[in-house]
Amino acid sequence: MNNVKWIIENGRRSHRRHHYSFYIIHCALIFSLSGCLSSKKLRTNEYILTAQTVRGNRAIPTESLESLIPQKPNRRILALPITPPLWFYQLGLSRYNREEALRALQAKTNEFEQQSQQLADQPQALKKLNRKYGRKLKHLRLKAEEGNWLMRNLGEPPSYFAESDAKANATKMQKYLADKGFFNAKTAYSLDTLRRRQIRVNYLITENEGFYLRNITYSIADPRVDSIVRQSFDKSRLQTGERFDFDNMAGERVRIESLLRDQGYFTFSRQYIRATDVDTIRRGNDRRFYDKLEPGDSTRRNVDIALQIVNPPGKSAHPIYHIGDVEVRISPDIDASGASFVQGVATALDTVRRNGITYLLGGRDISARLLDSKIHIRQGELYSQTNYRETQRQLFLLNQFKFVNLNFTDTTRRQLRTLITASPLDKYEATAEGGLTGLLYQGQSYPGGFGSLVFRVRNMFGGLETFETSVRYGIEAQTGFVNDPNNPGRAVYSSQELGISSSLIFPQILFPGALRFRFNPYAPRTQVSLSFNNTFRPDFRRSLLRATMAYNWQTTPAKQFSFLIADINLINAGPGNSKIISDVFQAQLDSLRKQGSTVYLSFRRSISSSFSFAYTYNTNTPGQNRRANFLRAVVESGGTTLNFFTDSQLRKFFNTTDSTGLQFYKYLRFNVDYRHYIPLRTRITLAFRVNTGLVYGYGSNRTAPYEKLFFAGGSNSIRAWLPRRLGPGSAWPQTADGKPVFNPDYKDQEQFLYTVEKPGDMIIEGSAELRGRLFHLGADVNGAIFVDAGNVWTISNNANRPSTAFALNTFIPQIAVGTGVGLRFDFSFFVIRFDGGIKVWDPARQYFSEVDGKIVDKRFILPEFSLSKLSSGPNPLVINFGIGYPF
Repeated sequence: MNNVKWIIENGRRSHRRHHYSFYIIHCALIFSLSGCLSSKKLRTNEYILTAQTVRGNRAIPTESLESLIPQKPNRRILALPITPPLWFYQLGLSRYNREEALRALQAKTNEFEQQSQQLADQPQALKKLNRKYGRKLKHLRLKAEEGNWLMRNLGEPPSYFAESDAKANATKMQKYLADKGFFNAKTAYSLDTLRRRQIRVNYLITENEGFYLRNITYSIADPRVDSIVRQSFDKSRLQTGERFDFDNMAGERVRIESLLRDQGYFTFSRQYIRATDVDTIRRGNDRRFYDKLEPGDSTRRNVDIALQIVNPPGKSAHPIYHIGDVEVRISPDIDASGASFVQGVATALDTVRRNGITYLLGGRDISARLLDSKIHIRQGELYSQTNYRETQRQLFLLNQFKFVNLNFTDTTRRQLRTLITASPLDKYEATAEGGLTGLLYQGQSYPGGFGSLVFRVRNMFGGLETFETSVRYGIEAQTGFVNDPNNPGRAVYSSQELGISSSLIFPQILFPGALRFRFNPYAPRTQVSLSFNNTFRPDFRRSLLRATMAYNWQTTPAKQFSFLIADINLINAGPGNSKIISDVFQAQLDSLRKQGSTVYLSFRRSISSSFSFAYTYNTNTPGQNRRANFLRAVVESGGTTLNFFTDSQLRKFFNTTDSTGLQFYKYLRFNVDYRHYIPLRTRITLAFRVNTGLVYGYGSNRTAPYEKLFFAGGSNSIRAWLPRRLGPGSAWPQTADGKPVFNPDYKDQEQFLYTVEKPGDMIIEGSAELRGRLFHLGADVNGAIFVDAGNVWTISNNANRPSTAFALNTFIPQIAVGTGVGLRFDFSFFVIRFDGGIKVWDPARQYFSEVDGKIVDKRFILPEFSLSKLSSGPNPLVINFGIGYPF
């Protein structure tokens, strides 16, 4: 016993020594890194700006005030006085000679000019020379202007503090507060000196009482303008009782300008709208308050506003314009400004006249009827700015023209001659693309690749259609459903995929009757497509023939609708290219079937048909960090027409038995995906996502096609689990003889084996992710911290599959939780993403231990994660690779 006690005490002392050693090393590292900022390399008697704060504001958001500060402090780590980017900049600066860089740039420029003069009469050689020197000169110019590679990509120049900047910023904030209705606001600043000549500026805000709109008076000289404006007061940006805001004043001027320009006032501008008086009434006029002539608090501060809309100088009213002659000119000999390269080109163009519009088609077979449905400008109508913009948008969305230009010429009697010019894209276009793929599994990487060819034909039948066909071939690594019997440790297979698809897009709704014309203002499209895809794997072979027809339209830039009126899939499956692995896979399917799983149906010959309706609302714009929302809701019905027949008739028609014939499906499915984006700083965003769905299969097999089921886990789902391997419910990932199966490579670590995909009838999942820019290294390198939670469930109880069905009293502890960090390389046109996730709560980690004969409950599995066992422990790090953001 004493020996045991001695061992325990020594273990505790050893743990304390390691703890203190780690603490000392940690502190030494902080001070050594902070010392990397050498004061000798800074300007004499100057401070580095490393932090800025805004304090005291209540009503005005902090980010709005911070946006007024042009100076950017040098970045620190975890608010500590450690500035690695500045240190990298100084390190690069110590090896940088700007004069030498300028001399190299000038020498290379002179060399290029000399050689280009010698090749002045050789266009092809000159073009090649431009490409050769273009890259070199760009690199040398960048080096001369921004420094060497270390300074540009990892470094950050010192941000020196100047008190004049702080004073100017405080003044700007005071003006901004006044523009927001805080006329009596006060601003100041204080300075905190940090170690090693670093400084923090604190901007102190005192808003005081805000001023609120009491009376809004309009004085409009033109009677017709007065009538139009007063009828739109319900949409005014200025409303009594709201706090005064200069942005709302400016917004009201823009609103009136747009309103009048839609009513024929082509030359009207917001310069005619003036705020003639902004009268502040101290304390809301105390006498009127106490005499009960004015409601509210006697301390409330009010403001009266008077707006005036004046007439043009020397005129008694604003001129009203109508649309005169309208001409549409389509020719490749037109530049972006609408000017023709060829003199007299208009006389050589084919002329068609329709609905008062003259079409000059340049000898091209283009449907004037379809063009006419995209043009919202008509002769004799009042000029409308909205119709002008909508015409330009509709023509651009056809994807048939390089550019579209609209020009108005004021002729006599205020008639606007309208010229619409467009230069068509090439009729034939071929593109090729390829890329590399990779799979990270248990600490090992498995590379792959793909290539595709796309051939596109525009205006194929003269109706502005777009025909597109593509061929794709890829070889990539994928996790198998079973391990290789000859190599039990092998769980990753090489998968080959060969596919061909063709689609034809019509710029209209193909539907009999006049109903289809009602969609013309909403950029309608009808897409008919046919595709065939073949997948070859060691465990199975699967082919899919798919035909679809869909209607798409867009009521606003943020709202899109899609009606898939037909989606027919013919699936054929067979054994893979390895008989041994294929036989084991078939035995696995038979075992899952006995447990009540319907996965085996997905590897039989089958047919499925459906129609669906989808609504998408998206205010998120790539590249813009602002508050935005995304919502997508889909409702789908499969096998609907089969309800006209009985199951016995269908089984006889498709020759369906329990193991042969053509399998058919009847199902209902819905899915809702919502995302919300909140900007916290200029380059920091907090993003949320909630995704839920339900599929209900009815008929003889009571399930839906495999592709219509829900899966959890993977790079766009719960990232602490392998793709499609989570759930359902609290079921074990894999079982044998009623016990969980552990990874044979790490069986002593009790690491679960995830080889079988886990479909479910219902999904609930959510994610929260904090995103921010780290540094620039050829591309913007962004970091992320995320938390994912969710699972899939079945909707029917099965005695052979306990703990898989959704129930209100059990689903909360069955929600899996994962967390992790990620790196994203943003090349502006695409994003490469790596996310590393670990499990926090694993609902399947409750089982009977054969070692001590007790129930093991390790659902809270976060403590099992260890840096020394990244891939071998019971809670391994799961690396996800993806293109684009997860949501």
